Amino acid sequence: MVGREAERAALLAFVSSAPGRALILRGDAGIGKSSLLNHAAATAEQASLTVIRAAGVEAESQLPYAGLHQILHPLLTEIGGLDDGSRAVLDAVFGVAQSNPPSVMTLGIAVLALLSRASARQPMLLILDDGQWLDDFSADVCGFVGRRLAGSSVKLLVAIRTDIGSRFDTAALPELPIAALSDADAAHLLDRRYPNLDKYIRRTVLEQAQGNPLALVEMPAYLADRSGEPPSDDFGPHHGSLPRRLERLFGARIAALDAGVRNELLMGALDGAGTRSDSDAITGIRYRMRDVDQAVAAGLLDIDSATGEFVFRHPLVRSTIVQLATPNQRRAMHRTLAQIHQGNLERRASHLAAATVDPDEKVAGVLEAAAESATRRGGALAAVTWLTRAAELSENHGERSRRLADAAFVASHAARLGQADRIVRSDLTPGATESPTSVLAYAYQALYQDGDVRSTHRQVSAAIVKLRDAGTGDSGEVRTRLVILLLAISQYAGDPAMWERTHELLASMGDSITIPERMFSAVWSDVTRHGADWVGPVEQATANLPDLEPWEVGRLAVAAYHLDILNQYRPYLQHIVDRELRTGAVASGMIMLHLVMLDQMSGGEWNAAEDTGRRVLDLAKEHGHDLFAAQTRAYLAQLAALRGNPARARDLQAEADAWARPRGLGFITQVADSAGTIAGLSTGDYEAAYLYAIGITSPGTLRPYAYQASRTVLDLVEAAHHTGRVDEARAHALAARDAGLPDISPRLALITYGALAMTAESEREAEEMFARAQSHPDAERFPFELARIRLAHGIRVRHVRGRAAARHCLASALETFERLGAAGWVERARAEVRATGTPTRASTLNLAALTLQERRIADLAAAGLTNKEIGKRMHLSSRTVSSHLYRIFPKLGITTRAALRDALTRTAEV
Repeated sequence: MVGREAERAALLAFVSSAPGRALILRGDAGIGKSSLLNHAAATAEQASLTVIRAAGVEAESQLPYAGLHQILHPLLTEIGGLDDGSRAVLDAVFGVAQSNPPSVMTLGIAVLALLSRASARQPMLLILDDGQWLDDFSADVCGFVGRRLAGSSVKLLVAIRTDIGSRFDTAALPELPIAALSDADAAHLLDRRYPNLDKYIRRTVLEQAQGNPLALVEMPAYLADRSGEPPSDDFGPHHGSLPRRLERLFGARIAALDAGVRNELLMGALDGAGTRSDSDAITGIRYRMRDVDQAVAAGLLDIDSATGEFVFRHPLVRSTIVQLATPNQRRAMHRTLAQIHQGNLERRASHLAAATVDPDEKVAGVLEAAAESATRRGGALAAVTWLTRAAELSENHGERSRRLADAAFVASHAARLGQADRIVRSDLTPGATESPTSVLAYAYQALYQDGDVRSTHRQVSAAIVKLRDAGTGDSGEVRTRLVILLLAISQYAGDPAMWERTHELLASMGDSITIPERMFSAVWSDVTRHGADWVGPVEQATANLPDLEPWEVGRLAVAAYHLDILNQYRPYLQHIVDRELRTGAVASGMIMLHLVMLDQMSGGEWNAAEDTGRRVLDLAKEHGHDLFAAQTRAYLAQLAALRGNPARARDLQAEADAWARPRGLGFITQVADSAGTIAGLSTGDYEAAYLYAIGITSPGTLRPYAYQASRTVLDLVEAAHHTGRVDEARAHALAARDAGLPDISPRLALITYGALAMTAESEREAEEMFARAQSHPDAERFPFELARIRLAHGIRVRHVRGRAAARHCLASALETFERLGAAGWVERARAEVRATGTPTRASTLNLAALTLQERRIADLAAAGLTNKEIGKRMHLSSRTVSSHLYRIFPKLGITTRAALRDALTRTAEV
């Protein structure tokens, strides 16, 4: 190797370092990345490391987990003793067992376990060349693993091209850029390889190669073989990029080969030949080239010393072979490869898709099956491609339209709304009226991007009526999807009149409405009036989540949330959500994240809920889903109010409300009003809390089809009680009881009993209702509500039965509020505990919860510095300082900057 002293030193340090690490080599084609990988492998072997090598293959870049299996195959066959959980995860993704594919995190942890066991006896170096061709699933897992190798004896070295985007671009792994050789090193390399080179050719090569080692090695022979013609600039920059010019160089050699050899090379190039794949359950056994010694002699192929197989000398050779072949030649080779891969559905589908020109229903069926397989493995984007191609190959318009409808539907849920629109338009003939499929695509786009519930409700209703009146008995996917979308639109609108129209339309369809559609219609619309009868069916339906498509999982999870049984299924949502957000149903993934966030809020996991909320807000903005962005801001406003940050709560509330209210999105405006209610209760502004609460529902009633009406019963009762509206508070508690809320869900039971205890007209009733609330088997699942009920009951007991009787109840409420970081309620509970004669001190956990940076910011703020002054001293922006203070206040149990110094003093004295 000529030159590369700095790169070789960096690789030596990388290989020799004790802890596990990951490193990416990034450079142009032909720049020498593979040579550096070879050097690293030799260095590692000399240091007694186990070296495992793999390479990305363009032909397999759409096959989920193909690259990961290539990397791990040597270990899977040699390493035993994995725990059952890790083995089951790996078996699921590699097709050994039928099971739902895991998330990136779950799979990454299983891979780490395998690597840890494999490297227990001897340190290991994993080398991955051409990482830009790795399939997205494998690249995501490699990125996850690469970020977590510290403390292991495993190193990961990846080479990728600068001119081709890949998932490694956002993997956040350390990189070593590989630049061109210096002028001196380039000249030295050329002179060593071609010591007697003509001076004119030498100068031309040095000028045109631009320090690229592959060009320096290959160009002289090309220029010298021009049949005595004078060297020209036909290889110069005006003929395209250097990789393109190198392809021309290889093309001249390929053209000189016999036809049979060229066919073998084409078969190998189209199928990823030359990469280890023994009994590969994911990709199938790749084609092995035969009788190609002529290509070896021409410098196009090498022989792998380990396997004895022919391998392409460089990826540019592979791409040049494909480009030189005619379309008919490529299709013929794809047909042959499809026959070879009869036993591998997705690989066979890839070749059939490329081999077929005319409509062919059998091929379309294979592609459709492959799309379904990909969807269930989290590959919605690949499924859209296969479904679209299947539609193109359909033999009749009906099948074409059905497959395009499926493609558009999957694209909509994969956050490719524009693509869904284009797919639908491709099926419309000039002058044709809107089809139900086109309405479906347009409505999803209008709902997710614009929050349009008024016109979309009319359009979707009309499309359903059209199918109903056609009398075709169509109960297929399009009708079902339209019905589900109509229910979703009605839910976001939260409008009684719209819901009534929806129910009337569904009733007119008679028995064609399925049980799941009836279930969603009841639970999503008004859980108070229709939810009690559906708890059992929802639980029964969710027992089969692994067998469902991601959008079906999302629908059931929404129903489970309304019935407050989501916690049973949240682990599964978290299990698959990462997978869907990568290459799957992104919209469904964002809905799942919303539900995870809400369940985290209910369970008191507020830090995790904040992280989830920020994540889904970023995703919503990235994909242009303004509806989800506004919904997330409303949820974050609720969370800020719970944590005692009223300023942030009201900012987020105002932002969500300003976007949602003009559009008639009652679902979101109710959440925003709920955030205002909680913020008022947190700060003791009970009048404001009451005004926001009655914006959701009137006292003594539970407004029909109002999503938040039942969920805010305790909020309205508490606000009314503290503002002296005792009769209204009592009426509302009784309304909750009479509506049967305790029979619908555990949370509704808890807050109904709490409201009845708070407004009880006798001490006997108060004790009975409080006992019911506190002894409910699921009460601890809702710690914030339970603590509020304990606080209210403790206050009542202190006034009626004395301080001693109230101490335990009040102390328990205070402990929960402190643990949650519910700042406003912490201060109120401390005041009540002090009123019982029990001294209070700040929890030592609060100070421990601060990071070093947060503690320094808190100290500076307590000293009286402004955010700008703190930022200048710590080299942070004012906004960043404000964000840190937002997180600090709940940890210390305070709501204002003025209380910061006292909080730090109290905490330090404990």
